[in-house]
Amino acid sequence: MVLSTLPTPPDLRRNRPALPGDAAWWAFCAATALALGIFSSLGPHRVWGAAATLGYTAAAVLAARGRSPRTAGAVAVTGAVLLPLVVLLAVDRAQLEVDVVARSAGLLLSGGTPYLERPTVPEDFNPYLPGMAVFGIPEAVAGPGPLTDPRLWMGAAFLGAFALALPAGARREAPRWLAACPLVALPLAVGGVDLPVAGLMCLGLARAGQGRAGRAGLALGLAAALKWTAWPAVPVALALLATASGDGRRGSRAALRCGLVALLTAAAIVLPAALRDPGAFRTHVVDFPLGLTGAVSSAASPLPGHLLATHLPGGRTLALLLLGVSALLLAVSLLVRPPATATAAAARLALGLLLAIAFMPATRFGYLVHPLVLAAWALARQPPAHPLRIRERVRDLVREPVRRRKQASR
Repeated sequence: MVLSTLPTPPDLRRNRPALPGDAAWWAFCAATALALGIFSSLGPHRVWGAAATLGYTAAAVLAARGRSPRTAGAVAVTGAVLLPLVVLLAVDRAQLEVDVVARSAGLLLSGGTPYLERPTVPEDFNPYLPGMAVFGIPEAVAGPGPLTDPRLWMGAAFLGAFALALPAGARREAPRWLAACPLVALPLAVGGVDLPVAGLMCLGLARAGQGRAGRAGLALGLAAALKWTAWPAVPVALALLATASGDGRRGSRAALRCGLVALLTAAAIVLPAALRDPGAFRTHVVDFPLGLTGAVSSAASPLPGHLLATHLPGGRTLALLLLGVSALLLAVSLLVRPPATATAAAARLALGLLLAIAFMPATRFGYLVHPLVLAAWALARQPPAHPLRIRERVRDLVREPVRRRKQASR
């Protein structure tokens, strides 16, 4: 009888923190998708809202009837990711970012830089670093088509990096739940450049937590070559490597190796295009995101930074000041209390990015996918029950019948 209660490996995996998946969660997702479909002015978003509402509603019904979370999650993913993706690919519709990435790849292959020399309207700007153009190369080489669409390659890069960042026992449930989450399902279907960045950040922190400094630097360098939002992950990983080993000298060497690999990787990808036309590089990836060009970015969600920049005299300067203060606070926290585990590093990075997203003058709700992915990754990689606690539980189960017999004999 006692042996039948011993935890098996699947039991240990089930002891991981549960991710949302009940009827109430899927109903909330359905309401979110319905609201976006009704109020959005973007055609691809309305298509996603209609399809995702059906998928989430079906998942909520299945969960309410007692079907397994795996079944409900599969239905949610089908309705929120696969169905709208197939429809949008069939009618050749996507979010603006997809067109920007595809065009940047063509410019990179033809002229050595992914940036237009004289952008005029917001659609002309490419606010991403040169590495992002790699996702548009299949379309630039083979022409437009369902299999060359940049969003497929961005989604594959995200899911692959996120899965590799997880322990083997969590590589099925966590990615499935995350793909079904509205904040991730939407960019998977309509196109979103933030997903591969977030996935590579998770992979870099995972390798740093394992003490693999070179691999951590490679993943973080690749992320840093895609978008500015990945850069805060580098100092967080360095602080983790410097303290996790418990040996100051060894940790310093690991942090130095990670930093050098990340710097060289990012420089090898970014510098050739940046040096080809430094003026265009600055206009696209520095001035435009900060709102310093004549064209206004379409990233205008009503978060604090945008509200300050829009409605308060001198508000843009104040928003940038708050952005700098949040970055300074993150740096001080890494020096005063560096993270000791990859989970703690992910939480610290998620908080820093959340503050940065809040105070950026040009921002949108979709950027919140960064802290969401980091938080989901930290939650999914929580270790199962400690073996010592398992042995104590077994010992108690063995001693319980003996104790009861003694009490009965008295």
